[in-house]
Amino acid sequence: MGLPPNQVWTREQVATRILAGDSLFVLHGNLVRVPPSWLAAHPGGNLAILHFVGRDASDEVDAFHSAETLQRMRGFIIGRVEMGDDGWVPFVPPIATGWVRRAGKDGKAEWYNEARTLGPSEGDSAPASQILLQTRSEHPAESGPTLGMLQAARNDLTMKNEKLNSDAYKELHKRVVDAGLYKTRFITGYGPEFVRYTLLGVLAAVCYHHGWLVTSALFLGLFWQQLTFFAHDLGHVGVTHDWTLDRLISIFVADFLGGLSIGCDPDIQHLPFFAISPVFLKSLWSSYYKREMTFDAFGRFFVSMQHKLFYIVLSLARFNLYVNSWGYLAKTALEPRRARGGRWWWWAEIVCLGLFFVWFGAVLRGCGSWRSGLAYLLVSHVAASPVHVQIVLSHFSRSTEDMGPVESFFSRQLRTTVDVICSPRIEFIHGGLHLQVTHHLFPRLPRHNLREASLLVKDFAKERGLEYAEFGFVEGNGEVNGVLKQVADQLKIVHMVADSEIREAMKD
Repeated sequence: MGLPPNQVWTREQVATRILAGDSLFVLHGNLVRVPPSWLAAHPGGNLAILHFVGRDASDEVDAFHSAETLQRMRGFIIGRVEMGDDGWVPFVPPIATGWVRRAGKDGKAEWYNEARTLGPSEGDSAPASQILLQTRSEHPAESGPTLGMLQAARNDLTMKNEKLNSDAYKELHKRVVDAGLYKTRFITGYGPEFVRYTLLGVLAAVCYHHGWLVTSALFLGLFWQQLTFFAHDLGHVGVTHDWTLDRLISIFVADFLGGLSIGCDPDIQHLPFFAISPVFLKSLWSSYYKREMTFDAFGRFFVSMQHKLFYIVLSLARFNLYVNSWGYLAKTALEPRRARGGRWWWWAEIVCLGLFFVWFGAVLRGCGSWRSGLAYLLVSHVAASPVHVQIVLSHFSRSTEDMGPVESFFSRQLRTTVDVICSPRIEFIHGGLHLQVTHHLFPRLPRHNLREASLLVKDFAKERGLEYAEFGFVEGNGEVNGVLKQVADQLKIVHMVADSEIREAMKD
């Protein structure tokens, strides 16, 4: 592959191209142009790229892509950019202010305003930077985004400090690579896990054969709970490190054995059941998940009692994941074929999800009565729910404030994620994902190497004066419950104010 073009792009030139519809981002000082054909074919979907248009995506790209993919990416470089002493001054991606490109009546792509950003008075805190919530707009735009819309709002962050954080992450990533932590431990890591999966599956089958249905359901739920961690690794291409092979295995594990789509990435905000910030106390449009998060009478009821219903909702969360899985496949049914072999993965997921409901439906019918079948269904699904509590603990108690595109990948992940303190002897219960901070920083890292990598991350965080948050399981549950109660109390206050205003208006 040849050397990148010699043209040096100014910030103004980059802005002009973005406003003209080009998808550009900065990668290690180079300007990368993503052609529409690759935007549609990107295995991770186009939204992952669109949310970094105009930004320096070097750290995120390095975290999520292999060396082979990075080398292929160099073919999209169209030149270099003018970098200041403190790095590239980022633009706000058009999609973050509600602007997207769609085919017009003549078939040519044109700007469309699908949402508007939240104003300062529309919430006490901004939505999470990874979600980018906005209010839905139903009206086509007569013009596209402006240069002013691309400018990031000022905050307390400085380019100099975030550049140092980014440099620290690059050095940290190099140490992780040099330590060989990207190598999968098939024998010492996955060996004991495969024994555990097999044992739980066999116990579920043996108990079912003897008519011990509740015990069988318990073992089946634990089998699903443990298997979720393996499927998670495969989804991040963290097992064989080959996308096609990991995807094939993951479809068998997640779709056929578990009934969940491996491609579905559910929104952890969980409206209408949970809201972790007052900003969610209204119907909002998510540019990251491309759906409206409706806050209606149903949502108001659940959010007002969310701290009391927390464990009940999470115990039944698997049913919601079934819905999300089929919804994801329905949404992607007509999408253009992505890279990595076309559409085979979609058909494979459809077939394997269908087969799951065939074999699990047969299990329920074999219970002998609808009461026994219902008991088996509920016990197996509740037994698989601890993984949902695990994921929620690492996210719900952390900051939801959007610090804008200036914030570095390193500091953002440390600010928005927390670890659950756990003894190495029992960390298999958490599947290793109690180390969420390090996992977020290195998503492709094999799960069994996260503990060793976390020691490096803690040292670097301390050097940069950044918090590496962690708490015990019991403490973490208390933190999350406290956050949920605060939002529920805020909702009550909103209702009290509204009732008071209505009474005042009636007096007038």
